[in-house]
Amino acid sequence: MYAPRLTLLTLALAAALPALAQEAAKDRSQLDTVVITAERRAENIQDVPNAVSKISGDKLDVLASGGQDVRFLSGRVPSLNIESSFGRAFPRFYLRGYGNTDFRLNASQPVSVIVDDVIQENPILKGFPIFDTAAVEVVAGPQGTLFGRNTPAGVVKFDSVKPSQKQDGYASVTVGNYGTLNLEGAANLPLSGDWAARISAQSQRRSDWVDNTAAGAATPKTEGYRDTAVRAQVLYEPHKQFSALANLHVRDLDGSPRLFRANAIKRGTNDLADGFSTDAVAFNGVNEQTLKQTGGSLRLKWSLPELNIYSITGYEHVKPLSRGDIDGGVPGQAGVPFQSETGSAMNGHRQLTQEVRLESNTSGPLSWQAGVYLFDEKYTIDNITYNTTTHADIDHIYTAQTNKAWAAFGSVNYAVSNELKLRAGLRYTKDKKDLSTTHAGTGLFNTSAGTTASTDDGKWSGDLSATYKLDNTTNLYARYANGFRASSMQNASAFAGQSQAGPESVNSYEIGFKSELLKRTLRLSGSVFTYTVKDLQLTAVGGSSNATRLLNAKKATGNGAELNLEALITPDFLVTFGGSLNNTKIKDAALGVPPGGSLRVGTAFPTVKDPIVNGNALVDGNALPNAPKWTANLTARYSIPLASGDEVYVYTDWAYRSKVNFFLYEATEFTGKALTEGGLRVGYLWGNGKYEAAGFVRNITNQVRVTGAIDFNNLTGFINEPRSYGVQFKAMF
Repeated sequence: MYAPRLTLLTLALAAALPALAQEAAKDRSQLDTVVITAERRAENIQDVPNAVSKISGDKLDVLASGGQDVRFLSGRVPSLNIESSFGRAFPRFYLRGYGNTDFRLNASQPVSVIVDDVIQENPILKGFPIFDTAAVEVVAGPQGTLFGRNTPAGVVKFDSVKPSQKQDGYASVTVGNYGTLNLEGAANLPLSGDWAARISAQSQRRSDWVDNTAAGAATPKTEGYRDTAVRAQVLYEPHKQFSALANLHVRDLDGSPRLFRANAIKRGTNDLADGFSTDAVAFNGVNEQTLKQTGGSLRLKWSLPELNIYSITGYEHVKPLSRGDIDGGVPGQAGVPFQSETGSAMNGHRQLTQEVRLESNTSGPLSWQAGVYLFDEKYTIDNITYNTTTHADIDHIYTAQTNKAWAAFGSVNYAVSNELKLRAGLRYTKDKKDLSTTHAGTGLFNTSAGTTASTDDGKWSGDLSATYKLDNTTNLYARYANGFRASSMQNASAFAGQSQAGPESVNSYEIGFKSELLKRTLRLSGSVFTYTVKDLQLTAVGGSSNATRLLNAKKATGNGAELNLEALITPDFLVTFGGSLNNTKIKDAALGVPPGGSLRVGTAFPTVKDPIVNGNALVDGNALPNAPKWTANLTARYSIPLASGDEVYVYTDWAYRSKVNFFLYEATEFTGKALTEGGLRVGYLWGNGKYEAAGFVRNITNQVRVTGAIDFNNLTGFINEPRSYGVQFKAMF
């Protein structure tokens, strides 16, 4: 479907390989100090009273080897799960089992994604490709004091490599199966005086590898993509008292939406259906996905004698279209009893954000931060129904939404003694949304025309924590935090009226430890936590009425434990391990949702595990959707230094998650099996580490699992990425 096309930028980066001076080799007898910005300041991870994980360097490069989107981070740190029913365009994040399954384009998520200090609120924005990235930080638990908005479950924070005066960069070329071609590169551009610039780019391509066996299919092959992104940054720093960093980024995606495989699940089990094939499907509609994104930011910093002032201005615009067919499936098996080809698009999207933050710059026991935050977003969603014979669009439901919010916040740190440090923060948020719907077309069902809705919420949130230095190797900490998520609204659809969920709030308690042992060759941290969400916003997806609606559960609870370990067993052998236990539970004795039509046999529900009352499954006591009880991850890198100064290495990584429920109700068919995925990379470094050639395999065991489903009139599911392999060449300059 996609012939490889090299952009001028990536060709230039691939050709630019001058042999410049290499930095001094780092000390390999100890673990590197991990510096994070989870509290909006650069700090040693050992001193932060919160469960924080960081992925950077070799680990980040290896996990991204196969060209996957942001979902490759799923399970790679404790309690993080990422899934999508939109493919590369719309990731849904979950921390400690707390997230949102809503697939509509104005869905609100309780895990906030921050890219280069700018909140990415709309779920389509959260899938921007990861390249030339300095680090990814995952901060669990409510983060409602210092970060943007909607952070009751936590924050996933991406920081790009910043411009510098160094004449350096890199270029990488990867070729793999399924016609995969990944190009990536970055370079600091030579500028004079007080200016520095960096440009980076990534182009990922994969051929269509799934055959559509339906006669006369409008989309004969699918599952390929072309995903290109570019980031340009300019830094102006005339003196130590002032700096300005401008960021411009764009993305262009053209490919396939998530492939919905009807009848993929064998009735009465959660096994794949007889005759299921990963590379064949049968449907008569059109599958396509496009996305264009443009954004920019300006980060200003003034350093005064005792005060730093920050101004961060952000702009984001995204225009997606995703169109799919869910009435086909396993070749040779019947589809649904009627045709279904639908799509969704967003027009006129615009997100503006502004933050002004003051930060103390003194050396005493007291430090503080305070600021204001403004958010302004608007867009129109177009839900489209197509004629599956002519493939013409015949019906549109337009949803216009605006969201304006502001917040004021402050945080104080105080060192009571050399051993005891306290932190406290407080934030007030005001959030207002307005929604209206219109209808155009020939649809038989329409309950949307003229409906409107509004929300207006205000809420205090905050946190309080303490860190105690037990000795020179170990810190203990305790933290209480309160989080808040504003009300959500969804438009009326062809089968249901407008729905709304009120604001939710969470109270979280956490205690933990962080240690560096054995002369800093072992880093160990752990935590135990419990949280309660009041008025949890949930999405009842599909069901027998084919209506997706918002609702509030009276309460949901979560508790568990997390562990992170990093061990330098020898200077040439590094092992990391992470694990988590998460127990989540919905607590609302009266809450019921209609189970899927595909499970109905007369009036009986043979595979629904929940009690059925008046046609609804009671979900009290069920785990939250897509919330695995157990997760574990492991990496190991073994280096073999050669006499020439070159190096051969072997790197393996593994991630495990236990079974999950796809929906609010429990059903045998819609319980995803446990999933284990591993990778292997073997590489050769030469030229004092400047050049690298490697071969890799992702999902090395080729384990195939249903990772999500559609609650419709058939047992439709979608699966994880297949095994991929390839070779990569990378040059540093």
